Amino acid sequence: MIIEVNQLSELDHAAELLLKSFPDDRVFLFYGHMGAGKTTFIKALCKALQVQDNTSSPTFSIVNEYSAPQGTIFHFDFYRIKEEEEAYDFGYEDYFYSGNYCFIEWPNKIPNLLPDDAKTIKIEITSPTSRKIIIK
Repeated sequence: MIIEVNQLSELDHAAELLLKSFPDDRVFLFYGHMGAGKTTFIKALCKALQVQDNTSSPTFSIVNEYSAPQGTIFHFDFYRIKEEEEAYDFGYEDYFYSGNYCFIEWPNKIPNLLPDDAKTIKIEITSPTSRKIIIK
């Protein structure tokens, strides 16, 4: 599935489309260059899931938790991880296999720890205001 987003205002629709297209999936892996819009798209997904909490990148905390009507949502940013073993220290398995939504930025830092059934989302910059969102 490919979603073309030509302006920021289209992200809410893209988030709703993704969630409707994959209603049973809970773990989503976000790939893209720095500044591609991974965190911004995750904010739109959280909005579509009716999160009332302030959503932000968990760059320093590694994981943020948000409350939603369907349960807790976990947002990860592994950019600062140096080795996969660091993910063991905070019990990544408890999150990834909890049945809750997990939105994971920089999953390439922990390739051997990712669930096999996770959906891959690649965000490509096509212009300063446009993105191509590829879901596999």
